Amino acid sequence: MPSLSPPSADTRRPPSVERLLAHAAAAPVIAEHGRTALTGAIRAVLEAVREGRLPLGDEPALLASAAGRLAAEARPSLRPVFNLTGTVLHTNLGRAPLPSEAVVAVAAVMTQASNLEFDLERGERGERDSHAEALICRLTGAEAAIVVNNNAAAVLLVLNALALRKEVVVSRGELVEIGGSFRVPDVMARAGCRLREVGTTNRTHLRDYDEAIGPRTGLVMKVHPSNYAIHGFTAEADEADLGRLCRERGVPFAIDLGSGNLIDFAAYGLPPEPTVQEALRRADLVTFSGDKLLGAVQCGLIAGRRDLLARIRRNPLKRALRVDKMTYAALEATLRLYLHPERLRERLPTLRLLTREAAEIRAQADRLSGLASESLRGWAEVAVEPCISQIGSGALPVETLPSACLALRPPGRGPRGGGWLKRLGAALRALPVPVIGRIGDGALRLDLRTLEDEAGFLAALAALAPPPTRP
Repeated sequence: MPSLSPPSADTRRPPSVERLLAHAAAAPVIAEHGRTALTGAIRAVLEAVREGRLPLGDEPALLASAAGRLAAEARPSLRPVFNLTGTVLHTNLGRAPLPSEAVVAVAAVMTQASNLEFDLERGERGERDSHAEALICRLTGAEAAIVVNNNAAAVLLVLNALALRKEVVVSRGELVEIGGSFRVPDVMARAGCRLREVGTTNRTHLRDYDEAIGPRTGLVMKVHPSNYAIHGFTAEADEADLGRLCRERGVPFAIDLGSGNLIDFAAYGLPPEPTVQEALRRADLVTFSGDKLLGAVQCGLIAGRRDLLARIRRNPLKRALRVDKMTYAALEATLRLYLHPERLRERLPTLRLLTREAAEIRAQADRLSGLASESLRGWAEVAVEPCISQIGSGALPVETLPSACLALRPPGRGPRGGGWLKRLGAALRALPVPVIGRIGDGALRLDLRTLEDEAGFLAALAALAPPPTRP
């Protein structure tokens, strides 16, 4: 007697690769991705069907799966996102957005030959640092300057060039670790230097440096505390006094500013931050970043005495750490904006975002909340709330900026645990242009301090898929 129970598995045979390639729906996919790529994607789909990882659909469904694979593979890994985390200079999200002048300058040298290392006046080999050195010196008061690929490289190069197999005197309170487990003592060891710690974690005096400097001292260095601050019973040597002490003892004095700043932040209503110009009045060398408070592209800058920069320039590591033509183009274009301080806030995105008024951001949040609620229907209830932004990237670690956000909370009377918010966060990150916020205190918050493209943001939200069914 025949069994009346259904078969335990789909016994249909999947179509052949050639049959799927001949299907009418394959033509536009072949035109976009090519026959070879589509053939490989179809084979991968059919293999998944045979292994039970995909159901055996009809031919259009199988082709759609193959096309989906190709679309995912074609999507760039490095993509624009909306940084609505509340951290303006977010290390993980690309730090400083470039001004339009820098974008144009980069595009101009990307597509054709350039005079990267060619002196147009003399008609002979030139020095690539010349494209930025004069501007750096003009803006900072330095005698000479070098550009490398980031500030960690700048510190490494200074240490290796000036203090190889010698001691470098640093306060214990400045032996910091920043993102990516970058530790000052480890960099010193890699540079071939011997760390000489002075003072204590919270108090270091001028006499501590004076007692430590000796025949084996190659350099005295002060390091910006970056991502932390010590309060309370603290003391540190005055940099001007330390500079005088080093000159008297014939030892170079370097300041690692970490972020680095070329303008008086207090004049823009921001918390004060030491400038490169101030540091160079006290030190022989200053190292700082290009893509943090400066608002340019990722690079590290070394500025200071001409004789010390000449020694650093001759170091073999200089070639290993140099930057390309696109970095010079972006850096030069950004530095030129500083020559017109009256328009700097308008033209430099980093400064513009940092100086936005809380009332302006609140008005923007009120303007966007209704349209955002429509796109997030079923996903979240949207409320406009005040919040706190931070500068980020190690600059002014304890200082905050008042802002406003769209606070997204689970809708209705359903469960209000973090699981739903995590699913919402994942859905926002999966958008064609991902939206990145921060989760905390029962809400996913989208801080609008860094949002300038309102139309793009609303278009991104409009592509949000319907929410899953809630339990």
